[in-house]
Amino acid sequence: MTRITKRCLTPGKSIFQRCRKQLGRESGNASLELALALSMFGAPLMLGTSEAAFMIYDSIEVSNAAHAGAMYGMISSTLASDTSGIQQAAQGEAADFGNNLTVTPTVYYACSNAVTGTQYSTESAASAVCPGNNPSNHYLEFVQVASSISVTSPVQMPGLPKTWTLNGSSTMEVQE
Repeated sequence: MTRITKRCLTPGKSIFQRCRKQLGRESGNASLELALALSMFGAPLMLGTSEAAFMIYDSIEVSNAAHAGAMYGMISSTLASDTSGIQQAAQGEAADFGNNLTVTPTVYYACSNAVTGTQYSTESAASAVCPGNNPSNHYLEFVQVASSISVTSPVQMPGLPKTWTLNGSSTMEVQE
């Protein structure tokens, strides 16, 4: 035993009076303060960072699923109308979610002179507006796939929602 420890253990005075000199020293205070600060601030920061990482990963997966469905549908007009094939392609890309992923494909038409303009739901409506005899203005077919899922956060933090709704969308021109 050290001399200081022996002095603290001797009877007759209160423990504070016996160890006053030892308690008055400040060596090690900085280490103790750092340990307390890291435990109070470091742990929540690490948990928040891990939750953000899970949500970002899942969000990328949902977006990639929509892109995979649109890639399947853009091959031809027949495949653009194949709703179940587009859904299977998207759900196959996001295998972690399986059938819980909601995939909604939509086919629409637009004039080539105004691709971002009016969208037509049928080929006949688009051909009536976009004259076929004018090569600079003809109709184009597009497939748009929207995907979404509601995920539960693996880390429950106060002030943050327990479930998040993640959405993805992809639009591509049909090739045939």
